[in-house]
Amino acid sequence: MRQSGAVSNSSDSLFIKICGLRTEEDVDAAVEAGADAIGFVLTASPRRVDAATAARLSRRIPEHVLTVGVFRGESLDDVRSLAAESGIRAVQLHGSEDRGYYDALAADGRTLIRAAAFGDSVPRCGEMGEDMLLLDAPVPGSGMAWDWSRMPVADPGDKWLLAGGLTTDNVRNAVDTARPWGVDVSSGVERSRGVKDPALITAFVKAARGGR
Repeated sequence: MRQSGAVSNSSDSLFIKICGLRTEEDVDAAVEAGADAIGFVLTASPRRVDAATAARLSRRIPEHVLTVGVFRGESLDDVRSLAAESGIRAVQLHGSEDRGYYDALAADGRTLIRAAAFGDSVPRCGEMGEDMLLLDAPVPGSGMAWDWSRMPVADPGDKWLLAGGLTTDNVRNAVDTARPWGVDVSSGVERSRGVKDPALITAFVKAARGGR
């Protein structure tokens, strides 16, 4: 059964995903701050961890926090193998995978997150059968803020996460402007490229939720 219940949140609570974590300290900070999801990068990246590390870190994470494996361009067999080895409960795809690829992964029972870049046409959550849509900057992975006001209002009930250039300083404005269901951050909570700052993780979650 798909783990769709793991991606629900209360109507007055912003869903927050902290991505690219690599250490026990970072994971503990994200959990204690109140993050709803924690992402492990299992593809080529300065933030990459191997499946064994992701599995070890995942064991520190309580059941109510969704563990996510991030992939870009891997074969279906490789994604399935790494997901099983790491024990993550959700798969996030950054690539040109077709509907058949998503349908095959859906059969494995994991929550599916599709990452797409904002452009002339705006993707909608569920077009590939995904549970959540992550809408990134026009230049994905750049860490640069973009014009969130260009994001049209999503369909009611859409589970989409705003990403791209979010920091403790701008996340609340981004949420108020774009009105996403959730947000995703990686470089915006780093002290240097690929190295997270637990204090920034805590501050980001607090700022995203309006200081509450």
